[in-house]
Amino acid sequence: MSKVAAKAFITALAEANPNAESELIFHNNFELLVSVVLSAQATDKSVNKATEPLFKVAPGPKEMAELGEDGIAHFIKTIGLWRAKARNVALLSNQLLQKHNGEVPSDRTSLEALPGVGRKTANVVMNVAFGADTMAVDTHIFRIGNRTGLAPGKTTLQVEEGLISQIPKAMLRPAHHWLILHGRYVCKARSPECSKCNATQWCLYPEKNLPEKELHTKRSLS
Repeated sequence: MSKVAAKAFITALAEANPNAESELIFHNNFELLVSVVLSAQATDKSVNKATEPLFKVAPGPKEMAELGEDGIAHFIKTIGLWRAKARNVALLSNQLLQKHNGEVPSDRTSLEALPGVGRKTANVVMNVAFGADTMAVDTHIFRIGNRTGLAPGKTTLQVEEGLISQIPKAMLRPAHHWLILHGRYVCKARSPECSKCNATQWCLYPEKNLPEKELHTKRSLS
């Protein structure tokens, strides 16, 4: 996809969902960090269900560290990989207290040094909490980057770098939310609902799920 088409594609997603934001429920940067760590291989809905009671007793790293691994595990057993996640949340809470005065750091190096925090999690926290122009590539965004031709790549890093190159800088930060929600609700993995997508004119996916008449029209416009 050309840069001109990429801008038009992202603009169409923005117009369809202008107020897109994270579906995780949090009240401070620490809760955001913990929620994103817990969201790996889990739905936002399942994370929110678990963190609502968890954050009532542990809204900050001090309380979370005091709760400990076993205490955290009690709240998150409904989430996949809960044992490892409970351990990581306990460890990162202690590390925040010991190395960052209980504050969530804003730089990538410090974030990725925290237990359970990889590049994607760091990108989300930097984007949402600190307004950085980052692109966190999850399974939805990876699929869209490749399926539509927006930013093809064999790895998440390749797709991330492609998106950063393709998307105008002024649109990059909110584009993370436009893309992830588009992938979650419209450009789905098994059955993309192309008839609900207002960006099909620029999408290069050869197997668009559109009525034949509409598909012919889209092809003539592209």
